[in-house]
Amino acid sequence: MMMISQDNLVLIVLAIIILIAIIVVSVQWRKSSVTKNNILLLEKQAELKKIELVEKDLENKKRKEEMSELSEKDQQKLRDIRANTSQILGKVNLLSTEVNEKADQLEAQSELLKLQKLAAKLDKKQAEIEKSLKK
Repeated sequence: MMMISQDNLVLIVLAIIILIAIIVVSVQWRKSSVTKNNILLLEKQAELKKIELVEKDLENKKRKEEMSELSEKDQQKLRDIRANTSQILGKVNLLSTEVNEKADQLEAQSELLKLQKLAAKLDKKQAEIEKSLKK
């Protein structure tokens, strides 16, 4: 067996410590580069969202200009259609909410029924066990 001198042992320990430090630094560097890439991606997404909003705004302005070119009768027809659409969408939202609430209510009632049955079974089982213990 080879004897390791104290100087060699110190050098080995130092090499291991330096290796660990290099690994920690490289892992931290990688994490920071990933974070920087995520930030850049979010910035690009924000820019695209701004561009999309500007395009929608320009489209809306164009529609308004086209609307002003229409006759008063045609403009009124479009306003009536929009109002009717809003009413219909309001009814759809109301019915959708009612359906969801009724579904939640049915689910809760079903769960209540299951739990009541389970409680009854447990009470019956407990009574049987207590009866058996008294014998």
